[in-house]
Amino acid sequence: MSDETPICSAKGCRTDAVWVLAWNNPKIHTPERRKTWLACEEHREHLSQFLGVRGFLKDVVLLREWQKSAS
Repeated sequence: MSDETPICSAKGCRTDAVWVLAWNNPKIHTPERRKTWLACEEHREHLSQFLGVRGFLKDVVLLREWQKSAS
């Protein structure tokens, strides 16, 4: 990751991200592939519901935990 603080993926939000929402679209991605959206506390539930309703959401992890597992 860069030195910049990651920000929320919600449209128009510039708040620091706290959560990683790991997802994939089974129609176009292999099962093990994980795309990510970042979320602040305020938008975590909304973004999770958006992905969940479509069957895309695979995991919701604290950003600091995601970063630890990636290193």
